Amino acid sequence: MKRLILTVLSFAIIIVMLLSLDAAAGQRRGVAHHPVGRPIVHTRLVIHPRHPIRRVLPAAVVVRPARRAVVVGAPLTFLPAVAWTPVVAPMPPRERLVWQDNEAISSEEGWVDTNFGIDDSGKALLLELNGKADLNFAEVTFANGNVQVVDFNEKTHDTGVYKLLDFADGRHVKTVRILAKSESDETKMSVYLSK
Repeated sequence: MKRLILTVLSFAIIIVMLLSLDAAAGQRRGVAHHPVGRPIVHTRLVIHPRHPIRRVLPAAVVVRPARRAVVVGAPLTFLPAVAWTPVVAPMPPRERLVWQDNEAISSEEGWVDTNFGIDDSGKALLLELNGKADLNFAEVTFANGNVQVVDFNEKTHDTGVYKLLDFADGRHVKTVRILAKSESDETKMSVYLSK
């Protein structure tokens, strides 16, 4: 009986040691954990070969797929990048908002590639930040396949509502992709389409 107890105890000690070695190896590999306990997986940033931004972009990002999958039927045509000027904008009245969604990113994640499936028509896109964030670029894809890249030039911005892109003639927006990094513990990014 003593021999059985000693054998079981030995196996338990070996298992605990192996688990702690595996956890230590995970920390050495740079595996981070999201505040809710899920691992944060970094992957290579993928951009289209005709993407107009030519500076060195982050090599590894956390990819957040759109909650709503949207198909763009037309071939993609990248327009020249627009340099973004941060203009603080008032939030339009609720009845003027056509679509909205948000994404929370944490500082532990590093650069996050967020995607918003919109598939609706409007005249302007707004970006609201709750927290401080470094913004790299946004890609606005329209129904006709045109992709307007907005270059944030990796600048840090504080809490506020900003004009992301105006198109007064009215356009059908399919998707918005934003590459950002939280400089606060957590930053909530909200995108709005208004008419």
